Amino acid sequence: MPEYYLALAALLFCIGLVGAVSRRNLFVIYMSIELMLNAINLMLATFARAQNDHGGTVMALLLIAVIASEAAVFLSMIITLFRTNRTIDADFFTNLSQEQNP
Repeated sequence: MPEYYLALAALLFCIGLVGAVSRRNLFVIYMSIELMLNAINLMLATFARAQNDHGGTVMALLLIAVIASEAAVFLSMIITLFRTNRTIDADFFTNLSQEQNP
């Protein structure tokens, strides 16, 4: 039975990976990363259940807390970028450093 959960987690991770690599919209990239993190949570919970150990479940719960805080920071960054540039296209944000005037 754990094989089905692991196959589902692998499928979700692959879908998230394809979405993160192939899209240009920052929000879609963010959602793809979230999908990959949830796939990792499913794998941790599945391995913990198969081993009859609570360590993986505790780790998955801690990871959910980290994902929630990361979501708040990333969404606020997306909102700030949209307000300043009126786009969330990843190709628009190629220069990560500030340009200095000579």
